[in-house]
Amino acid sequence: MTKRISILFALLVVLALALSACGPAATPTAAPTEPPTKAPTEAPPTEAPTEAPPTEAPTAVPPTNTPPPPPVCDKLADAPAAPAAGELGSAENPIVITFVPSGDTGKIAKAGGAIAECLSQMTGLVFKEEVGTSFAASIEAMGAEKAHVGFLNTFSAVLAQSKYEVFPVLLAIRKYNTNAVDPDKDMAGTPAPFYKGQFIANVDSGIKSFADLKGKTFCFVDPNSSSGFKAVQMAGSHNNVAIAVYKGDCDAGVTYVDVLTDSSANLAATYPDIAQKVMPFAVTDKIPNDGMQFIKNLDPKLQAIIIEGMLAMAQDPGGKAILKSLYNYDSLTKVEANTYDGFIAVLKAAGVDPASLVK
Repeated sequence: MTKRISILFALLVVLALALSACGPAATPTAAPTEPPTKAPTEAPPTEAPTEAPPTEAPTAVPPTNTPPPPPVCDKLADAPAAPAAGELGSAENPIVITFVPSGDTGKIAKAGGAIAECLSQMTGLVFKEEVGTSFAASIEAMGAEKAHVGFLNTFSAVLAQSKYEVFPVLLAIRKYNTNAVDPDKDMAGTPAPFYKGQFIANVDSGIKSFADLKGKTFCFVDPNSSSGFKAVQMAGSHNNVAIAVYKGDCDAGVTYVDVLTDSSANLAATYPDIAQKVMPFAVTDKIPNDGMQFIKNLDPKLQAIIIEGMLAMAQDPGGKAILKSLYNYDSLTKVEANTYDGFIAVLKAAGVDPASLVK
């Protein structure tokens, strides 16, 4: 029974996190401290200091807000010959990259356009970026082969793989977020190709395990996650779930790890005691990150050169800045096509066929 509950909740947290952002936003730069308005106390007069001999002017300190350098997009040594007119990769038939709208679509479109342009310069092929109107739109574009390359979030990638044989080739690497109940908490801040979800509860609710959830109210991020509780509320975001649990609107909820202390969420600025009144009581198993995927019929030679180009971008400071602005990627790593198989098995063990969820 415990095993079944664990599988069910692993499914629920995955669904809850599935259609949210591909990862926590990058930590914002803190605003400079305002200068004091009160005049400082006047110091007692002292003797004039002995004049020091002239010295060279100090080296200028570069400003902290220096924009990142432009990406290096030199043509790859093994770039293919220019395709004939009408062939895939030509101006008449560009390779289309679809990006899921998991955040600010303007920023995603800008970063996606920069990726398409850089890949074009590296490979001599023509790429075109498109931001899906929805997660499902990006999946269907790949299923219909109207898009050839995808940057889908984890659950969308699983659905696309299950229904259309879309397969992963690169996985995002991000700094690992954790909490006190995570068995992998020693990994905090280290680069990882996976993430976890967390279950949180108001300390006054008495919830310390899944069994304690019976008869309690529960908050999810997304409506695709609703089932199994006395009352389920859709809070709309990870931040809102945590706030609802804090205020007692829900007894418990599910978010990414660890929204309570994450500097990008910055909930403590408004609710200073949120990490004392809301506590995590469980985490999911490791969930593979999102990344880049291909349609099943894409020419293997095109696959190879696109992967080479993306990995080159991930090693270049300017390219890394673009990937960071896209979905908070710190880097990318190559993966096998069966990377999500274990995740799909968890869904099926909970009685869900991922292919049936693609509408």
